[in-house]
Amino acid sequence: MLENIKNYHVVLASKSPRRQELLKLLGVDFEVKVLPYVKENYPKALPGVEVPQYISREKAAAYELDDNELLLTADTVVHLDGRIFGKPHSASEASEMLHALSGHTHEVITGMTITTKQVQNTFAAVTRVTFAKLTDEEISYYIEHYKPFDKAGAYGIQEWIGCIGVESIDGSFYNVMGLPVQRLYTELKKVK
Repeated sequence: MLENIKNYHVVLASKSPRRQELLKLLGVDFEVKVLPYVKENYPKALPGVEVPQYISREKAAAYELDDNELLLTADTVVHLDGRIFGKPHSASEASEMLHALSGHTHEVITGMTITTKQVQNTFAAVTRVTFAKLTDEEISYYIEHYKPFDKAGAYGIQEWIGCIGVESIDGSFYNVMGLPVQRLYTELKKVK
């Protein structure tokens, strides 16, 4: 499958083990190359769905590509009531995020950019996730045992918190993990 990209050297610009694992599931051979100085800033006036798309384009702009390279950049955010939740910087920030998500439905939005020397394609995948009401004890236990500091919204749906806290999802489960693999597959099939 994806014979159309076999002549490209695919580069994934992400240290996320979840993104790497999910891209492998597509059967894509790739190299991980992450530049250390790419900031994840965005204009505050952007609507939620545009934030991770903007950041994924900014990440792509930092790379110099060879003619045969295909670059994949991505960013995932959690969006609730007009507020963007990125990765928490501390246990207290993680706790605050999880308390905000508790008992509510939020959106997980992943923006992806596929870039070659000839073309760039940016898209977003949105999944709605409904959390049950979480207790203080459950939130503290999760943060202490799973240390979700590398995850947007301070949680990994594939972890304990997903098992006990997620009531429902509407959209791609894999998007909540950080890589909307079905949508990425569809977009990669369009690459010339």
